[in-house]
Amino acid sequence: MSNLPSATDIVAILKEKKIQHVRLIDSNHQMLTALANTGIEVMVGVPNDQLLCVGQSRSTAADWINKNVAAYVPATNITYIAVGDEVLTNIPNAALVLVPALQFLQSALLAANLNTQVKISSPHSMDMISKAFPPSIATFNSTWNTVMSQYLRFPKDTGSSFMLNAQPYYGYVGGQGVFPLEYALFRSLNPNSQISDPNTNLFYTNMFDAIIDATYNSIQAMNFTEIPVLVTASGWPWRGGPNEKAATVDNALAYNTNLIRHVLNNSGTPSQPMNQSSTYIFELFNEDLRSGPESEKSWGIMFPNTTTVYSLSFEDVATTIPESPALRGMFCVANSSAPHSALKHSLDWACGPGSANCSAIQPGQPCYESDNIVAVASYAFNDYYHRTQASGGTCSFNGTAMMTSTDPILLANKLQLPFTSALKRRLRRTNLALKCLKGSRP
Repeated sequence: MSNLPSATDIVAILKEKKIQHVRLIDSNHQMLTALANTGIEVMVGVPNDQLLCVGQSRSTAADWINKNVAAYVPATNITYIAVGDEVLTNIPNAALVLVPALQFLQSALLAANLNTQVKISSPHSMDMISKAFPPSIATFNSTWNTVMSQYLRFPKDTGSSFMLNAQPYYGYVGGQGVFPLEYALFRSLNPNSQISDPNTNLFYTNMFDAIIDATYNSIQAMNFTEIPVLVTASGWPWRGGPNEKAATVDNALAYNTNLIRHVLNNSGTPSQPMNQSSTYIFELFNEDLRSGPESEKSWGIMFPNTTTVYSLSFEDVATTIPESPALRGMFCVANSSAPHSALKHSLDWACGPGSANCSAIQPGQPCYESDNIVAVASYAFNDYYHRTQASGGTCSFNGTAMMTSTDPILLANKLQLPFTSALKRRLRRTNLALKCLKGSRP
């Protein structure tokens, strides 16, 4: 960058935006000092140009830990060290020192009694995966099998993560039209037009999840399991050259907003529904001096003068963005005349690939009704629609859903008829479902 703001100003920006985790590409001492006593979790980095020295000398690695980590904790909450960046694909001649660098740094952490607080790993490029789709058969490039086997043993033994720079922008541009732009931007696809893995029949509504699952399957293909994937960079450029049509402000805003919503929804991925990958947005500032295409300079959400390129909330978007006035009093509900088999298919999609929050309609939860699929589906449809309508979500579900402006609670209370016991039970169930439906609005 031509004019990097001061460390104090940068930390003030982090606080203002309520950013609780930050990745530094290096171990800038002014930044580490300014981050002291903020509670912000910090990932520091060993730059690629320092990797050879650290990976060839235990004493150099120990000195690095002492000067860049031990000297600042606990006041500065350093929790991770990223060793190099896309080493195997960017500087392959340094491949043989990558694992020794990890091991030497880990030994230094042990000596400083910091090994439980600070974890170590190394970010990898998506290019490490030979063929990412379908995810179920993804594998790492066999050229690096020996190094990857040694590398994966390290996070497995130390309780660290596999670091991945997951950039759907490159996947979309490199695909040359194979995947729709909506798929890359987390925008809704028609339930009948989903992209699925033919080997697992799992549906993928976005490229980000497919990349994560491809990584998990590549790890498993190397006979390693239970290594979490940590996304160390993901974003979208807001400006590009004449031939970079996808690099626009609208697309960057859509991608990062939907990425934040997706990660904070804790819905995981199709093959890893219980494992949500923590993700770092790339990046805070534009790098106006970076070489290469115009898009390479324009991934930041802010200019160097600290003005914003576009507004981005780092909190749970579904609960912090006010509901659109046009949606107040509107409900997306199941069409009671739709076949139950069709409702079941749409319900499965909403709670799965659609990433609706369906926790309240699970067995044993307050909105679950085993014999009332209309009510249960209505909850899921309404949650999905209100969460995603701002980014293109619809209340269609292949004709099994419809919009209504009638307040469900008032409708239930207006019923004044002599009910049989069975009908009273049905009304109680329906009233509960409708109350739950109203409660499903973010």
